[in-house]
Amino acid sequence: MTTKPIHRVGIGTDLHRLTPGRKLILGGVEIPHELGLLGHSDADVVLHAVTDAILGAAALPDIGELFPDTDPRYKDADSRKLLTHAVDKARSAGWVVVNADIVIHAQQPKLSAHKPAIAQCIADLLGVPVDCVGVKAKTNEGLDAVGRGEAIACTAIVSLTAK
Repeated sequence: MTTKPIHRVGIGTDLHRLTPGRKLILGGVEIPHELGLLGHSDADVVLHAVTDAILGAAALPDIGELFPDTDPRYKDADSRKLLTHAVDKARSAGWVVVNADIVIHAQQPKLSAHKPAIAQCIADLLGVPVDCVGVKAKTNEGLDAVGRGEAIACTAIVSLTAK
């Protein structure tokens, strides 16, 4: 017989291509920029990575299984709702979020001024204090699709505890 661990950690990643004619939404916050992220939903790479990290830590199906891009119900979906659903599923499985640590990989736009709003939005969605959400922004120094300004990516780690 195994006992349920007290803590779990999950990791999530996402990457979307930048394209004209779309809003740029990162961490639930609209960021002024001439390009937005291409995707079936609102393509918020930050919330997608956080969602997958929660689902992974709780050993639940991933974001692609829960919200497939082949399902018209999720066309232009607000990723805040997807994240809220993942938090609720984790809670139903006996887990609550402790903290999140997030790295946004973007050459442009510069995100320093937006990090506090992103952290607050994510904290509100996760139901944790804002000091439990770390948000960092990194460039890729001109390397790969992110560095060339063709895409934005995100890596997130989330800690859960048994409720």
